Amino acid sequence: MIDQTIAAPLAAALTAKGYETLTAVQTAMLAPEAQGRDVLVSAQTGSGKTVAFGIAIADQILGGMDKLLYADNPLALVIAPTRELALQVARELEWLYASAGAVIATCVGGMDYRTEKRVLDRGAHIVVGTPGRLRDHIDRKSLVLSGCRAVVLDEADEMLDLGFREDLEYILETSPEDRRTLMFSATVPKEIAKLAEDFQVNALRVAAQGEAKQHVDIEYRALSVAVRDREHAIFNVLRFYEAKTAIVFCKTRVNVNHLMARMGNRGFKVVALSGELSQQERTNALTALRNGRANVCIATDVAARGIDLPGLELVIHADLPSNSETLLHRSGRTGRAGSKGVSALIVAPSEFKKAQRLLQGAKVVAEWGTAPSADEIQAKDDLRLFENPILAQDLTDEMDTALALIQRFGPEQIAAAFVRGWRSSRSAPEVLSDQAGPPRDAAPPRERSEFGASVWYQLSVGRSGRAEARWLLPKICDAGSITKDGIGAIRVQDDVTYVQIAENLAGKFGQALELENGVVMERMDGEPSMDRPERAPRKAPAPRGDRAERPARAERAEKPAYEKRDKPAYVPKPSRLVEEAAADGYDPIRGSEAAPAEAPRPRAEAKPYAKRDDADRKPYAPRGDKPAYAPKPYAPRADAERKPYAPRAEGAKPYAKREDGDRKPYAPRAEGAKPYAPRAEGAKPYAKDAERKPFAPRSAAFKSHGGADGKPGKAAGFKSHGSEAKSFGKPAFAKPAGPKVDAKDTSKRFVPPKKK
Repeated sequence: MIDQTIAAPLAAALTAKGYETLTAVQTAMLAPEAQGRDVLVSAQTGSGKTVAFGIAIADQILGGMDKLLYADNPLALVIAPTRELALQVARELEWLYASAGAVIATCVGGMDYRTEKRVLDRGAHIVVGTPGRLRDHIDRKSLVLSGCRAVVLDEADEMLDLGFREDLEYILETSPEDRRTLMFSATVPKEIAKLAEDFQVNALRVAAQGEAKQHVDIEYRALSVAVRDREHAIFNVLRFYEAKTAIVFCKTRVNVNHLMARMGNRGFKVVALSGELSQQERTNALTALRNGRANVCIATDVAARGIDLPGLELVIHADLPSNSETLLHRSGRTGRAGSKGVSALIVAPSEFKKAQRLLQGAKVVAEWGTAPSADEIQAKDDLRLFENPILAQDLTDEMDTALALIQRFGPEQIAAAFVRGWRSSRSAPEVLSDQAGPPRDAAPPRERSEFGASVWYQLSVGRSGRAEARWLLPKICDAGSITKDGIGAIRVQDDVTYVQIAENLAGKFGQALELENGVVMERMDGEPSMDRPERAPRKAPAPRGDRAERPARAERAEKPAYEKRDKPAYVPKPSRLVEEAAADGYDPIRGSEAAPAEAPRPRAEAKPYAKRDDADRKPYAPRGDKPAYAPKPYAPRADAERKPYAPRAEGAKPYAKREDGDRKPYAPRAEGAKPYAPRAEGAKPYAKDAERKPFAPRSAAFKSHGGADGKPGKAAGFKSHGSEAKSFGKPAFAKPAGPKVDAKDTSKRFVPPKKK
């Protein structure tokens, strides 16, 4: 029966969805002490937290109305750590507030920003988003929180782990101070408590039922497998349970891609979720899981945070989680809303203690065992074959064909073919090696001599190969799927190493086993000989005796005492010039004969330096009374102080510019001036321009243009202009008629004067 205190539109939606009773966390939100207050809720994953805070903020959104009106700004804000969880929360709130006419907008990374902005501009009552994208919209003014009445932080602990604290603080500081703040988290570490103190007022701490007893609907199983059988064990677990939907968790996306390729080759319908995928690829993967096109999802912790897959019945931890909280979050994907689920941990022998710590920290009890074997899977398949619902259906339409097949092949052949077809449609189970059993309780410390019956093995690596016991121990444990308790002594020699193995475990190693490339482990007959060469006995030290009996230092000293010798004074070495001049008996520096080499010039004794007292210093003499030089500032003189120009001489004619017509002609030559010398006899007088003879054109080209001395060259034009004569539009000069001048007559030729 739905609580009558729930708003009518929400109560109708819950009834239509098939809710008969509310979960513990949903009931806690309807308590009178929680109405209108800030709350800090811790509840296990899958306990119905989305519907719980949807019911809790109904008063702030509806305000007593059954139908919502247009909203300029959002009335409520929900913040989720991942895109998948934000979209999942939006889907839950859509059907919960459908009767009230609420508009739900999503703001998540990887989606089109413009589409989100258009939805916000049209008006949204509830906004669901991730911290980064919400801050983006707030900075761009497309999301205004001035009318926000309630803020919900879903999976608050995960948001802090992912580094969203700064974005959360920014969003909460932007929203109104009188808002209602609700924080939901699977665990409440001190960081969440500190955040609640900063942004909540008089918050009510709500611990929903089931927090002390985690996941009662989940069966925890810890499967001990050998290291080389990790992947085969995962395949067999999937085949053994054949869950409608299963999820496999890995630490890194590299492991996700590797495991997805291996499982795809074996016929599993598998999809992957990792951080490198785009939003469209992630959406397609989740859609394939929901509509049945895939039934196995391989994901990392961050990618699968908060996703809700319908019918998820199996969770496999391919890599152990880093802490107990992550273990609970992973396992919480199954066993939701009262359904049953299985959480299987794949544990190698070297991870036994870590697995025990994780289970103890999570306050859950796991059943230890081994991975399903091929025979167990085969028996499970045969049981499913008999329980196949198709055998109980009405097959009248196919009966004629069935009878024809029976008449032709016989019933036994038809049944065998049906069984083979059933088995071939499934991946073949893997054959696992002998596996180590569950971890034993810690045994009390034992002495080395109490190891018991053992077998010795020899390894083909020693000190020369940098072998160490701490490096070999885990490799030996993984190779034989044993714990370190089954290994006795490890003796590292120069070229080989001897290992002592318990006799009851020696069969797992056989006669020879390769640990890795180049390192072989072979069984020995008997014990190895590890005798070392005898060393010479060390010489016993002489007795020290009493100090009084020991001889004095001066008596037992064998070496003479150190004697200080006088060091000769430093004599600088003369230069090469001085040495050569001294050899000739002349000193080039003093200008006289050099002193003999055996009698060097004595150096004057330097006067020791003595510091004077300040009182003995002579003071500086004071400067005279002459004032310091000060440059005279420049001051322009007034026009009245300027000295006028001297007047022109008396009677001087003033300057007047003459016109060309007033110019005085040149005066005739002075009387008595030397006349011009007459021209030489027979010289031709100067002729006027009109009487000048024009230049005669050359009949032959220049020598440089192809003509030789006295020889005709090419006609008229230049060489670069071709062989044709070009007139360039001007008439050629005609050779004037006149007396022919003899080429040998040089009297009428111009001879330039010689240079002086």
